[in-house]
Amino acid sequence: MKKSFCISMKKGPKAMNMFLHELKAYRKSTIIWTLALMALAILFLSMFPSFSREAEDFKKLLEGYPETIRRALGLSVENIGSILGFYSYIFLYISLVGAIQAMNLGTSIVSKEVRDKTADFLLTKPVTRSEIMTAKLLAALTSLVITNAVYLATAITMASLVETKEFNTKIFVLLSLTLLFLQLIFLALGTIISVLIPKIKAVLPTSLGSVFAFFIIGALASTTGDDALRYISPFKYFDFAYIVQNSRYESSFVIVAIAFIAVAITASYFIYSKRDIHAV
Repeated sequence: MKKSFCISMKKGPKAMNMFLHELKAYRKSTIIWTLALMALAILFLSMFPSFSREAEDFKKLLEGYPETIRRALGLSVENIGSILGFYSYIFLYISLVGAIQAMNLGTSIVSKEVRDKTADFLLTKPVTRSEIMTAKLLAALTSLVITNAVYLATAITMASLVETKEFNTKIFVLLSLTLLFLQLIFLALGTIISVLIPKIKAVLPTSLGSVFAFFIIGALASTTGDDALRYISPFKYFDFAYIVQNSRYESSFVIVAIAFIAVAITASYFIYSKRDIHAV
């Protein structure tokens, strides 16, 4: 029993060291993506004062567009003049950038070890594959949480500066938090792809292709009004108009999102623990 305790004590610091090592490896990309999301929030929200002054003219312009086009672009004519309506519109494109960040992280979790030829070296250490996967996922999750915390603070600050009227902060936060939930879905998707196809030579093209494919499916779901397509695209799990009107998320889509994340991560652990790792 004493020997077992000593082994577990040795493994603990090694697992923590792996976590810190992965977190350090993600540091540069985390800073870049965080700054990019901050810049988008500042750029888009700074347009709101001039946009709100011309809201009535813009509404008339939008009414000339076909309903299908407005749905595909996430435009709601009724609420576009308010800060929440405007934010709902611009947030669709902010979430697109956030999804790419998460997909990048997930896809590189295992594939980077194969690509950099360090997988066999890593697995010679006195830690289990589950501990390796856990350390990598926790580091990726920490990176996303940091990004979202900084983004949320920036967005709320900007909204308070550009909107002179009071607005519902709870709804604004609910809209903003969908970024984290969307990123968790794409992190899980990227992770399962990483363990299924470990020899991914270029992570970014894979991430961009996957994210834009789901984005297009989401646009089609909006134009057709097909709820079945909404379940396929994570971009449509959170209906911004619904959130603004009801101050909550749609429970059925939240359940599907949680189920997908749980299944994808569980499958990733299982496949990674059983898969052969080829030596360099």
